[in-house]
Amino acid sequence: MKVVILGKGSMLSNLIRGVMLANCEIAGVFRYERLKFHPLFLKLYDFFKSSPEYTLIKKHKFRDLSFKSANSEEFKRFLIKENVDIVIVGTWSEKLKKEIIDVPVIGTVNVHPSLLPKYRGPNPYLQTIWHGEEKSGVTFHLMTEKFDRGPILAQSEVEILSGDTGKELKNKTVFQARLLCSEVITKLGEGLVIPVPQDENQASYYENVKPEDMTLNFEKESSVELVRHIKAFHPWLPVYLECGNSFFIVNPYNVEIVDGTGKTGQIIAKDKASLTVATCDGKALKMDNLKLYRFPWLTDFIIKQLCV
Repeated sequence: MKVVILGKGSMLSNLIRGVMLANCEIAGVFRYERLKFHPLFLKLYDFFKSSPEYTLIKKHKFRDLSFKSANSEEFKRFLIKENVDIVIVGTWSEKLKKEIIDVPVIGTVNVHPSLLPKYRGPNPYLQTIWHGEEKSGVTFHLMTEKFDRGPILAQSEVEILSGDTGKELKNKTVFQARLLCSEVITKLGEGLVIPVPQDENQASYYENVKPEDMTLNFEKESSVELVRHIKAFHPWLPVYLECGNSFFIVNPYNVEIVDGTGKTGQIIAKDKASLTVATCDGKALKMDNLKLYRFPWLTDFIIKQLCV
């Protein structure tokens, strides 16, 4: 079978390896960066700071596709000319048109990092941790014109541990995507997969986070919710602790819930690059290795000025 892969980052590299495990021919790889960066800039970036996925493409001499869009006539003609059996999409912001989705002989498959129909939307890694889920996963489904809504081909669960940030969850998820990719492609080629429609009664959707979501809210979030908030946003966005006119970037690996009493949001202890703040549930949040936004070298000085 001939397969074309569209994607970005670690999801893309793992899907490439998954297709390789299935012993299928990779007719081309379309990197998301082709849509966002000028060709000259991307060429320089690839030369001086080659990404793992680009390194993989070059090592195995896969065709590094260059089109202005996945909806372009040029890309459509390429799929037809190559008689591509399957297109696999993982981490791609464009909404593919039906005329593109319908070109592959077997189908176009989207890879979504959640257990659909739950957590549709742009960043399930972040949202599942933020909402306190104990498990997430990856879903392979037939692509339709509606984001994340096509019939499900296969799913694999991933456990969310208490110490996981978005980074760890993503790493575990894309690895499962690699393993499941090989299985799905093999079964599709043998006609052994029966697509299952998604249950809309179980569906949930979350949009991109807003700028105000990057600041901790001690009045509305419990100590447990605050920790989830901090861990969920890493590594995509920093989370800030607001103290007076200062903003500190919170380290997701140096935060813990401790016993403490005080008015909600009150600083009850401080140390070098560390603050302990009372939470609304009678606990406190101890945050070490804080960095003052824009001026990290002033962190210790500013903390010394704060009242306890």
